Amino acid sequence: MMPPCVILDKPQLAENIGAVARVMANFGLEDLRLVSPRDGWPQDRAWSSASGANWPLDNARVFSSVAEAVGDLRLLYATTARPRETQMPVLTAREAAANMNAAAGQGLAVGLLFGAERAGLETADLALAGAIVTIPVDPRFHSLNLVQAVSITAYEWRLTVMDAVSPKFRDIEPPAAQSALIGLYEHLESELETSGFFFPPENRPSMVRNLRVALGRARFTEQETRTLRGVITALVRGRGRTLARLATKGEG
Repeated sequence: MMPPCVILDKPQLAENIGAVARVMANFGLEDLRLVSPRDGWPQDRAWSSASGANWPLDNARVFSSVAEAVGDLRLLYATTARPRETQMPVLTAREAAANMNAAAGQGLAVGLLFGAERAGLETADLALAGAIVTIPVDPRFHSLNLVQAVSITAYEWRLTVMDAVSPKFRDIEPPAAQSALIGLYEHLESELETSGFFFPPENRPSMVRNLRVALGRARFTEQETRTLRGVITALVRGRGRTLARLATKGEG
């Protein structure tokens, strides 16, 4: 899956380009495209501002127009503070990231378009995008600088990648098969039945359901399931020995 490319339209400051490259490296983005940078390209100050995140800068490509820069993309989102004159879908950065993730998962090239520091994007360039991405800032001060906007959208993209596997369970064994869990449930329920736990009898279905729901939330692994069944067996054997001792004492 190819991450989104980042297109900067008419960027003005080399320091901003370098800071954008640093953010891209933070969140796993590599493809940087520059449209008519004001002071030309390359610019040494960009590498200084990147703080070692050189690969987006080393491989950056320069284009003369936005249309040329986005020609190979199948999905393009433009970031701007307001939709201006165009009637286009408006998405949050999180919604856009989810859509781009789905498209990239199908092998489609996707991109994020950012306007110049002062002027933003031209209406003609906005029209090339499939939707507008906005960031829900406080209306009392809605101005974000270029690096902030790239940071937020790149972070949201990274979350979609990380959420492909839930962080809670990324580094542990997968949960047990349902057949193993059912075996555990039935083993436990059988012994609870023997011990008289299910009383009154008419409450048994709801009590069984509550037990299974509680145990299911734990997402036991295969090994944990086997261990718990061993625990139940040990407890039953211990109960048997206790009953045998009591019976012996009674006979004495």
